[in-house]
Amino acid sequence: MNSQADQARTFKQLHQSGNPIVLFNVWDAGSAKAVASSGAKAIATGSAPVAMANGFPDGEQFPLDDALIVARRILKTIDLPLTMDLEAGYGESPEAVADSVRRAMQIGVIGFNFEDQIIGGSGLYAIEDQAKRIQAARAAADENGINGFLNARTDIFLKTKPDEHTDAMVNDAIERAKAFEQAGADGFFAPGMVNEKQIETLCKAVSLPVNMIVLPHTPNQKKFAELGAARISYGSSPYRSMISWLKAEAAAAHG
Repeated sequence: MNSQADQARTFKQLHQSGNPIVLFNVWDAGSAKAVASSGAKAIATGSAPVAMANGFPDGEQFPLDDALIVARRILKTIDLPLTMDLEAGYGESPEAVADSVRRAMQIGVIGFNFEDQIIGGSGLYAIEDQAKRIQAARAAADENGINGFLNARTDIFLKTKPDEHTDAMVNDAIERAKAFEQAGADGFFAPGMVNEKQIETLCKAVSLPVNMIVLPHTPNQKKFAELGAARISYGSSPYRSMISWLKAEAAAAHG
């Protein structure tokens, strides 16, 4: 088994524009084992599926202590790099964010998503404030020489209906990506984008590896790769498909 630092290094190398790493998000040890057996090169949790699989809504409602237990169980099941969705860091202050990241890294996680929306509030953190939070997360991820992969997410596009996405929003995302890179981010995640021209513009303008998410209304995995994505996630879609199947089968059994 490779060391945590080796896994983090390998994971970073897998982010290649046009030849993206694919992360089919999981929610527990069983789903992680199933995805690992499919030929996956890394495993990623999603905050929404992890929360929903445990009876909680998304949005840091599932306690961090419990989310870390889930991650620890996954790590005992697989021998692949694991990146964890830490939402907005389970805290507003840079110090609280650093503590959350430190705890995740200490159990063996090699990377994490970190978003800029204000949990429990409205809107996004100002660029300057989010940059400070990223700097704190970066410092914690670098402790003990691990250099965990910090995937900085912006919720600009998730906060607006797809048909209302504008070029000005793309420019805002590019500005955030550049600030987040300077603060220490390793990747830039812009979930919710659907317009192919806007996606291509973002991928060309941002020097960080860009992460896109496949949803029912977005381009597919192949198209995202053609547009320049270096990382492709599936978010809560795998869990939602599974639970829909389960509900249908249960209804048939009880019908």
